[in-house]
Order: sequence, then structure tokens, then C-alpha cells
Amino acid sequence: MAKQQVTEHFPFDDNVLVFKVAGKMFLLTGLDTWEKGEPAVNLKCDPEYALELREQYESVEPGYHMSKKHWNTVRLYKGELDWNFIKELIDHSYDLIVKSLPKKVRDTFQ
Repeated sequence: MAKQQVTEHFPFDDNVLVFKVAGKMFLLTGLDTWEKGEPAVNLKCDPEYALELREQYESVEPGYHMSKKHWNTVRLYKGELDWNFIKELIDHSYDLIVKSLPKKVRDTFQ
């Protein structure tokens, strides 16, 4: 939420929390997974990097209910990934969306 132009929504139901930047999704999470003690997030990812991450980490899988090419599901509860790396993955997702925005919109970011 500290990032520029980030908003949170429940566009699908009261379980799936979606974070958007300038109206575009960059992170989704099911609140029920957190309540079960199995937190996970879906993050946008460069397709080649997505494959690398999946090969390298058991905690990174093709995006659940998302385009498998552009989204990863990151299982946070497995303890394999440290929080700094998870933050980097979130930043990567956010940055991909910002870079895809029209220049006029990107220019509103500082």
C-alpha cells in the first residue's frame, strides 16, 4: 500500500483481495489461505523469469486461476523464501504493470 497509486479491491468476491496500481492488478491473494495458515500471493512476472523461479523454488508455481505465462503463485508458508526476496517479487510485479501503463499515466508517478 506504500507504493504510488496502489489501491485494494474485492472485485471477485469477499475472499480475493486484489492490489492494483493505476487500476491494473499486480497482486492477488485469497484471505482464506491466510486464515488456514497457508498464505499465498499471485504476482505478475516476466515470462522467462517466471519459468526460472518455478524451476528454482518449490514455493513458486504457475499462477492459480491466472495466465500461467504471466503470473506466479508464491506460497509464503513453506519458509523457502525470505521476506526480502518476496518483497523483490512484489516490486517486480508492480514495476511490470507500471512499465505497461501509457506514458501519460506513468508521468503522474514521481
